[in-house]
Order: sequence, then structure tokens, then C-alpha cells
Amino acid sequence: MEFLPITHAEDDRVQEIYNSYISTFPVDEQRDKEQFLGLFSNPQVSFMSVVHESEPVGYLILWKLSSFVFVEHFEVFEAFRSKRLGSHIMSHLLENYPSIILEIEPADLNEDAQRRYSFYQRNNFSLVDTTYIQPSYGEGKQSLNLWLLANYSPENIEEIKKELCDIVYP
Repeated sequence: MEFLPITHAEDDRVQEIYNSYISTFPVDEQRDKEQFLGLFSNPQVSFMSVVHESEPVGYLILWKLSSFVFVEHFEVFEAFRSKRLGSHIMSHLLENYPSIILEIEPADLNEDAQRRYSFYQRNNFSLVDTTYIQPSYGEGKQSLNLWLLANYSPENIEEIKKELCDIVYP
């Protein structure tokens, strides 16, 4: 499995990623296209195309913040789901980043949310906050009650939440 950086919005892979992103994530969990493309000029953001057996199978959008890496979006493309690729991607992240934070929908929301929560638990993530409110991505979008998960024991969750709100969200 390869994790290939995408460093500019004009990269051929970006359109495929964006198309999958807008069809997979709920509208309230998406940046609009201009915001999405603007991430490429942010030095704290890393885009990675995940390639398996010469085929793009997904992507990661990571933020390198003060003391942790925030996984804003992580997706295995639909055609490659249920093949344990997500666990391989998580292994790569865990090997390369000692302190990771990510957001998920509350597990009691629906069956898919429960399945995602179980996936992250199997991959060494623990629930660290159930009171987090993800700020709105912009006009016409709702802020969301989400859970924060981590692969370590953060000392100050309130600082992490403040940093996410101040830096990641518009």
C-alpha cells in the first residue's frame, strides 16, 4: 500500500477524490468546492492518495496541529470497501503519527455510525469526548454533535477542541 502526497489542486486525482467526497459525506460534513481546493494552499494540511496494487483505493485529509494530527476525512472508495483496506490505512497512520484525533457521528445515531465506531475501536482508538460540536462548514450548513476519538490519552480535551474550532473550520 502506498500513501502518495497530493500537493496541488490541479492534480488529476483531485477531481475523483472530490466526487467521492461529495457523494459519501453528508452535506453538513463537507467543505464546498472552493474551500476544499483551498486546503491545498494550507501548509498544515496533507492530502494523500491511498494506492493499493497500482489502483487508487481512497484518500486521507490530515491536519498537522500543535501536538496531534487531526484526520478530517478518511475514505476508502466504495468499490474497495469491506476488503480490510481501512484497517491497513489505520495501521499506517498509527505507525507514522503517535497522536491522532478524529471525529465521528455518535454510535447511537444509526447502524452505519455504530459500525464506524466499532471499526475505530478495533484500530486502537478510544472515545475521548461526547460533547464536541463540530462548527458549521459555512452558510447553509449545520454544526454537528460529534464524538472525538484518539489513539492516545489527550491531557486537555478543551484545548484540542479550541484548536480544531480555531484552525480547521472556516
